[in-house]
Amino acid sequence: MTPLHFSYYSAFIVSITGLSLHQTHLISTLLCLESMMLSLYIALSMWPIQLQTSSFMLTPMLMLSFSACEAGMGLSLLVASSRTHGSDRLQNLNLLQC
Repeated sequence: MTPLHFSYYSAFIVSITGLSLHQTHLISTLLCLESMMLSLYIALSMWPIQLQTSSFMLTPMLMLSFSACEAGMGLSLLVASSRTHGSDRLQNLNLLQC
């Protein structure tokens, strides 16, 4: 395993660990999801360079656009929940209360 692969794997594992351990606030959960997406984006961006092909260059752009949509949706959900419930704690978000 090269140091480059090890850094991708470790960044992804650290973000999964953060996602599983810090589930109190919505913003920390969104930041962990965003770090997962960024580590996958960097891995997908370096993959065609390592293979020396140009056929996989569209995949990182699709991943980046989905990541931007996910971030926008998450931030709008954060604003809506903090306006209606008064805080961004995930414990307050219950679909049965709506």
